[in-house]
Amino acid sequence: MGVANNITAVLNFIAFLCSIPIIAAGIWLASKPENECIHLFRWPVVLLGFLILLVSLAGFVGAYWYKETLLAFYLCCMAILIGLLLILLVFAFVVTRADGGYDVPGRGYREYRLQGFSAWLRNHVVYSKNWDKIRPCLAETDVCSKMTQNYITADQFFMAHISPLQSGCCKPPTVCGYNYVNPTLWLNPVNPAADPDCFLWNNDQNQLCYNCNACKAGLLGNLRREWRKTNVILIVAVVVLIWVYVIACSAFKNAQTEDLFRRYKQGWV
Repeated sequence: MGVANNITAVLNFIAFLCSIPIIAAGIWLASKPENECIHLFRWPVVLLGFLILLVSLAGFVGAYWYKETLLAFYLCCMAILIGLLLILLVFAFVVTRADGGYDVPGRGYREYRLQGFSAWLRNHVVYSKNWDKIRPCLAETDVCSKMTQNYITADQFFMAHISPLQSGCCKPPTVCGYNYVNPTLWLNPVNPAADPDCFLWNNDQNQLCYNCNACKAGLLGNLRREWRKTNVILIVAVVVLIWVYVIACSAFKNAQTEDLFRRYKQGWV
């Protein structure tokens, strides 16, 4: 095996390693309670990761045993996959750039306004018929119930850094002036007309604020936070993959040159 083929094989092994954090990030995203309820966001990253893994293996086999057709297939497919990964990154960055969160005086957590998020997220997640399926799915998770185990006193809860989903779905908006009993039980609002969500709050543990706009905003806040974390991994992976791909293209051309030179020498022997 020529030097160029050795280099290509090593580069494909690096690309194979890059697919592992991509798959891991996708599985982490898919395992989140809110993503279990939003099928649109669950598997694209995992699927891309597995495709990169398979294509990298094909490239490694093609380089190690110098299967020129397999190497050409690898270079073509990897270019497409890198392009798709870049599109996903740009898209995720654009739709998660807007942040509907705002600070609440005297609270450790933030609250969220639906209008503060991108129009695409609002239209495809909470303004569509999908919400009729998402809402009962969220109610079946332990997102809210586990808060009652973690926070006992009002002071503990008010200083807690709860997730956007918990902030929006598991308690009424602070502006309503409800009195704290426990994280999911609130009574006697002082200012119920301050927000339409004040009237939608229900102490029934299957209802809570799942019908509130604040819950929809909290869901988008969770999606935004988790996709921003995933984007960091994807950016690093795509930079390495582009670097690997450029060198692999050069090594492939060199391998073809080596092969032509070898045939030329054999023709003179």
